[in-house]
Amino acid sequence: MRHQPDMASTYMILLTSRDHIKDILAGFEAGADDYLVKPCNPEELRARVRVGRRVLELQSALAGHVAQLQQALASVRQLQGLLPICSYCKRIRNDQNYWEQLETYLSDHSEALFSHGICPSCYQSIMKPQLEGAAAHKP
Repeated sequence: MRHQPDMASTYMILLTSRDHIKDILAGFEAGADDYLVKPCNPEELRARVRVGRRVLELQSALAGHVAQLQQALASVRQLQGLLPICSYCKRIRNDQNYWEQLETYLSDHSEALFSHGICPSCYQSIMKPQLEGAAAHKP
């Protein structure tokens, strides 16, 4: 039964008069999910059927979650290929042929978040002269 695709996920309980441990192990090796020996208690059989139903429901829910994760993974956007970037302002030309800020483009195409700061080189060459110039003009 396990080799038939439509039966592969069937929960199988073997109900047999064979009660030797080698028979029980052979039943599980053959693909059984549970094993009961005759004569069996009807309440025990119902309980094991409920367990089987619960296992199948959990497997179904898990399969649904796996499918959702696979779909989410397939839709994750990745940066790849050649990105046109302006040599002066560092804007990126997007897929609609519009120019936008680098951080906007990267935020839209990845999970990256940005904070802004000033690197030491820009501080020395741009900010420090501006600050010194502003200080020199104060009365």
